[in-house]
Amino acid sequence: MRVVFLGGTETVTGSKYLVETDTTRILIDCGLFQGYKWLRRRNWQPLPLDIANVDAVVLTHAHLDHSGYVPVLYKHGYRGPVYAHQATVDLCAVLWADSGRIQEEDAKYLGKHKLSKHEKPEPLYTEEEANKAHKLCRPVTFKSRFEIGDISIELNPVGHILGAASVVVEADGKRIGFSGDVGRSNDLLMLPPDPMPPVDVLLLESTYGNRLHENTDVMQEMADVINSTAKAGGVLLIPSFAVGRAQLIQHLIVSLMDSKQIPRLPVYLDSPMAIRVSDIYRRHNEYHRLTAEQCARSEQVIEYTKSIEDSKAIGEQKGPHIIIAGSGMATGGRILHHFKHWLGDHRSTVLFSGYQAGGTRGAKMTQGVQHIKVHGEWLPIKARICSLDGLSAHGDYQELANWLKVSKLASNTNIQLVHGEPDTLETFRDFLSANTTYNVDIPDYMSILKV
Repeated sequence: MRVVFLGGTETVTGSKYLVETDTTRILIDCGLFQGYKWLRRRNWQPLPLDIANVDAVVLTHAHLDHSGYVPVLYKHGYRGPVYAHQATVDLCAVLWADSGRIQEEDAKYLGKHKLSKHEKPEPLYTEEEANKAHKLCRPVTFKSRFEIGDISIELNPVGHILGAASVVVEADGKRIGFSGDVGRSNDLLMLPPDPMPPVDVLLLESTYGNRLHENTDVMQEMADVINSTAKAGGVLLIPSFAVGRAQLIQHLIVSLMDSKQIPRLPVYLDSPMAIRVSDIYRRHNEYHRLTAEQCARSEQVIEYTKSIEDSKAIGEQKGPHIIIAGSGMATGGRILHHFKHWLGDHRSTVLFSGYQAGGTRGAKMTQGVQHIKVHGEWLPIKARICSLDGLSAHGDYQELANWLKVSKLASNTNIQLVHGEPDTLETFRDFLSANTTYNVDIPDYMSILKV
């Protein structure tokens, strides 16, 4: 076998790994590049492989940086199967369609206001193309093997988000593992990741390879932010990822209200995608820590705004309230419209609750910029900017090392560090090299590894 690194190298986005034998070619993950403009341009470049000769795609999970390029493959003629856990298939139906719709809306907006160098800006793919691509999905269960050509494949639960899996492929007497995104053993929402079985090579995610999560009381931190914002008479804006994070934030807020640690404020989930995802989490509650009753409780307390009219009506709300809206890195979505309304108000707070990739609005805001550009307009930032780091769904470097320790890996396993920023990868390689006997390396973009 050989692996071609088509993405997820020296960046936390665009995960794509081509696995080849003499007779079979499959893609493990098929993600969009996000963040910096120079990375996003890669989404528009033709893949350096013949799509017609790819036998299948296997997804570790539904996040767009791991799955969101599948509609592009479809647009360019791919009609093969896309294998993933059933929960991932369900989530992709929502995420891909929403991604296509947003791209269509952005292209239309840029064209209308002459904000693009192209006379007629085009979306990377449309909502219709995303829906058609989803029909290629084939659900598989955890811990059951299936075959693609001469390659045997198995998915194992790895926490992180609903349906997320590590993938092990076996052919030619060799085994390659793909960690996907590894969750945390003490995650507030997801169950702990299963150990990795024996493999010859492991592609290991490194998102937090240079960080230790703070051992903080997340409930108390959120209560403090909500109480201080309410006391000031302001609005709390929470940019949120639709998958996992929005469901956990709802649960935390409702729990704080029910325990009377915060006042009963109006709370809006202003994200049609997060609303649909919340229903998927309720239906698949056996794969996470919340019961169906706890999921339903959030729906009872929080107002779900599905239509654009409902979203606009939030702007008429007087007094302190909470708005949860996408996207989590403030790269798009309805949160941007709320930014226009509230970023200039010193009484208000923006609470980021997850990883902010370099180049995104979220990263810039948490770094302390004074202005942010939204829809061609520079907005002054007078609102308080806060971060709630304890909700990360990624294991930090010690948690990843602990996961490796309980996994069934040989002491000399070849580990390729992927899905991390350059400085993070170097730090994590040094840590693993100093504390383990694994053979650790960092692959380059478009490099080839023979196994």
